[in-house]
Amino acid sequence: MIPLDSDLMRSFLAVAETGSVTLAADRVGRTQSAVSMQIRRLEESLGQPLFLRQPRGVALTPRGEQLLPYARRVTSLLDEAAVALREKPLDGPVRIGIPDEYAETVLPRALAAFSERHPAVEVTVRCDFSAPQTLALEADQIDLAVIYDSSNTSGEEVLCIDPTVWVTSIQHEQHLQTPLPIGIYSRSDWCRDFARRSLDQQGIRWRAAFECDTSGSLRIAVRAGLAVSPLSRSTIPQGCRELTEADGFPMIDRARVVLRRNPRGSSAAIEGLAQTVREAFRPLAGP
Repeated sequence: MIPLDSDLMRSFLAVAETGSVTLAADRVGRTQSAVSMQIRRLEESLGQPLFLRQPRGVALTPRGEQLLPYARRVTSLLDEAAVALREKPLDGPVRIGIPDEYAETVLPRALAAFSERHPAVEVTVRCDFSAPQTLALEADQIDLAVIYDSSNTSGEEVLCIDPTVWVTSIQHEQHLQTPLPIGIYSRSDWCRDFARRSLDQQGIRWRAAFECDTSGSLRIAVRAGLAVSPLSRSTIPQGCRELTEADGFPMIDRARVVLRRNPRGSSAAIEGLAQTVREAFRPLAGP
């Protein structure tokens, strides 16, 4: 049996994703005949065809469909290992502030992956609202901060734009009640200046049905049918949906998610973590 080495996996993956041996050859930097030979070797090794030859290109067989996720995992792990081994080892402390909105979604995986790649770096995470994060930067208590910026200040490094919207449970439909039961932050000027004001401007009567200090608690309140809550669009939980203008609800804000730095110092570890944060938010940034 021929081993399923990385070159075979990469060529198979290129053909599967492009649907063409010619295009796959361009992607992997080989000749068309070399790629065709690799696919034949792989099919001989497995004893079954992986592609159906068509007048225009190729299509995966059921056996090829079965192999596809494994090929993606293998090549991804190899790429990750190559990057990790080429990277200069980092060490030293890094302090980062993150908003609660992304503490369960975007950032945990990224921060965990960074810690695994750089075990000598001591990462300290502070989870808080944007205003305290800004004060912490000014007080030299953190090195990096991911915060919401509603001022559209020029010169900021924008990670993404993730609008805040009103969210309701699909099952409970609390948005149909009058007055509207809402979930709010108990210690946030933002709720007063943006969330509640957006309802007042629409003439929507509301009552505070749930108060808390974390967006995670607001998501629980929405899922349970206790309240309609303001949430970042990317963090809407399963079983819930955004309330749009068609429902009579305005978008609350289009605040930018920005990365701010402590100007007092820099290090390779801080720069490395900053790049990890950028990559974590790239899927939310769009094309």
